[in-house]
Amino acid sequence: MRQMRYAGGMHNRDRLFAFIEGCRETVIALQREMCARQAVSPLSGGEGELDKARYLEDFLRGKGFADTAVARIDAPAPDAKGGVRPNVIATVPGKNDEARFWVISHLDVVPPGDPALWSGSPWELAVDGDVLTGRGVEDNQQGICSSILAALAFVETGIVPERTLKLLFAADEENGSEFGIGYLMEQHPALFRPGDMALIPDAGNAEGSEIEIAEKNLLWLKITVEGKQAHGSRPDLGINAHRIQAELVCALQGLSARFSATDSLFDPPYSSFEPTKIEANVPNINTIPGSGTFYLDCRVLPRYPLKEVLLAVGSLLKAAEKKHGATIRFHIEQMQESPATQADSPLVKRLSKSIHGVLGVTPHCIGIGGGTVAAYLRRAGIDSAVWSKLKGNAHKVNESALVSNVLAEAKVMADVLLGA
Repeated sequence: MRQMRYAGGMHNRDRLFAFIEGCRETVIALQREMCARQAVSPLSGGEGELDKARYLEDFLRGKGFADTAVARIDAPAPDAKGGVRPNVIATVPGKNDEARFWVISHLDVVPPGDPALWSGSPWELAVDGDVLTGRGVEDNQQGICSSILAALAFVETGIVPERTLKLLFAADEENGSEFGIGYLMEQHPALFRPGDMALIPDAGNAEGSEIEIAEKNLLWLKITVEGKQAHGSRPDLGINAHRIQAELVCALQGLSARFSATDSLFDPPYSSFEPTKIEANVPNINTIPGSGTFYLDCRVLPRYPLKEVLLAVGSLLKAAEKKHGATIRFHIEQMQESPATQADSPLVKRLSKSIHGVLGVTPHCIGIGGGTVAAYLRRAGIDSAVWSKLKGNAHKVNESALVSNVLAEAKVMADVLLGA
């Protein structure tokens, strides 16, 4: 009896894979249309994701998804086109609808930077054999495409997945997910159920051998120093905010010693506290600046609660205030903590088995310093894994992706759903 079920499973697997293999032109068409719709956040000078979301809705309905199987949840955003940041959800019913399998990718892309550095227009797909070039083709349109192919394979063949498949194309991932997964978790908490699993195809390596199960705690701080402006020749009459900033940048590096543990799951294996952006102060050389603002990007190992980091930062700022007679304050720009998904969870075991079976590689679990939507899901108790088979050139000039990687990802997703 077991052998018969195994043979039937193999038959279904072959049918699903044959469909996916025949989708090369579908991948190219999807990527071309998505590239042409510039889904850049208003925070980065764009109009948002509405045009891209509408295209994908129409595409899915045109491929056999019923109107009720494609939904959109819009987050209000007055500065975006249509006044919304859209989140698209598509559903393929499965044998088990109580605990669903989500594949979550994001609609938004980063700006291209200087277009002159690109070999062609960032918004016009270039095709060279297996290589597709254009802004967003890897981050995160590859994940959108592979999840669509996996879903279409079940729709077109009539094979029913073990779990109901939910595709989510989320807004606003590149700028913190306030209008994407963050909005959905806050305003629509019933969307996800206990026992759901989630795959996020948004990080990985060229072999497809890395499964991300943990993320460092993320803390972005805006630190503002208020001193006293003066003429450059009379520093005794001023309080130089820029000098205080420089001292603080050095002092804050002491956080690395305070939070010094290492964890080999992560690369790099330690917590980091990096000064990044600095805002302009005075426009001329011969004025001592009375105010200044800079930012600190902290990626902290999960063993350290971020409240401990905030206390340590506050202590350093108070010491600098006392020393210089300035006023120093910080504002939390972003703060995220999340537990890890266990390496022996059913999700990771099932995904590992499919990766090995489809790609012929033995995957291993990792942690990352970057942030993904998985953090939101893990905080809600949803086991989540971040996995993809990538070239690894997101955000770069001439960003590119491989059609073969899209097909490979789709096969892994389909295989997971046969046994999820």
